[in-house]
Amino acid sequence: MVKFGFLSSYPPSTCGHASFTAALRAALPADAVGGVVAVADTAGSPRPPEVVGELVAGSVASCRNAATLLNREDVAIVAFSDGDGVPRVLEMLTVPAVVVLHDVPLSPTHGQHAVLHGIVATAAAVVVLSEAARARLVAGYGARANRVAVIPPGAPGSCGAKTTPHRNQQRQLLTWGLLGPGKGIEWAIDAMALLDDLRPEPRYVIAGRTHPAVHAHDGDRYRDSLLSRAQHLGVTDQIRFDSRYLDAASLRRLVAHAEVIVLPYDSQEQVASAVLVEAVASRTPVVATRFPHAVELLASGCGILVNHRDPVSIADAVRRILTDRTAAAGMAAAAGVAARDLGWPDIARRYHELAAGLVRTTVTLAR
Repeated sequence: MVKFGFLSSYPPSTCGHASFTAALRAALPADAVGGVVAVADTAGSPRPPEVVGELVAGSVASCRNAATLLNREDVAIVAFSDGDGVPRVLEMLTVPAVVVLHDVPLSPTHGQHAVLHGIVATAAAVVVLSEAARARLVAGYGARANRVAVIPPGAPGSCGAKTTPHRNQQRQLLTWGLLGPGKGIEWAIDAMALLDDLRPEPRYVIAGRTHPAVHAHDGDRYRDSLLSRAQHLGVTDQIRFDSRYLDAASLRRLVAHAEVIVLPYDSQEQVASAVLVEAVASRTPVVATRFPHAVELLASGCGILVNHRDPVSIADAVRRILTDRTAAAGMAAAAGVAARDLGWPDIARRYHELAAGLVRTTVTLAR
């Protein structure tokens, strides 16, 4: 049994890397998981018992300690993020490192390119979350295709039985995730004003806190701008903000009531979206802008791609799903097929197979 160590942001942090690492660790067999070295801006934050150390920004000593802790295990799973000392730790590792890249910039700065190029050269294997990301990594960063594995972010188990609304019951649209500029929610709110002829009028639920980094700089300015936009358009009664931190069970209940999941992101470069994967796995029709991961994952027919910053395109797609039950059922069925390999148990198995292969290669080379 291969035993994993982890280097990543980690709960109680609410960022995507933290959620990913906690979910992957929970999905692996109990005897396959070792300790977590948590990436932190400052030392001493309260941590769960599985956190055995911290990689503190700017601390060389914490880099050495992180490497020592990870070298106790068979393989290190490293969720990379900018500016956290990860490259230095990788150079100190004696066990194989699997680096998980949640993003691959299309137009990196010189510094970003140098760091990612170095990581690709140092890691035993690199995992990206979509085929688009692998193609970009090979073309732009010198990665060898045979050392880059595509393993999508996992999704929780089924959201349970979908709640079918009665004829006169309000239909629900849903967007969730950490909020901040670039999410494109303003275009979806504009689209709601174009759906005012539907009866009953649909409701749009926007769930999630402001992204911590955004909140530290701008507070809730983005959320406030969305509220003002809804008021100006006269759709305040059709928009509901839910700014609570949603645990997995609460999110599943929210998704179970949604008939459309809307991902109106502004980015035209995004090669990975955990929310998109979870949306497809929920077997709910998706309306998403044409960012690369959406183009790839919705190709099987489990949703509708729309133009960026285009409320008319979003409204047309939502209208089709809410008024054409045959089309909506077809999208849900296609999502069910796509979701078969997206559950966390399957994703954990793929990481275990990748790691076992690296360990076998390391043992063979050592003989």
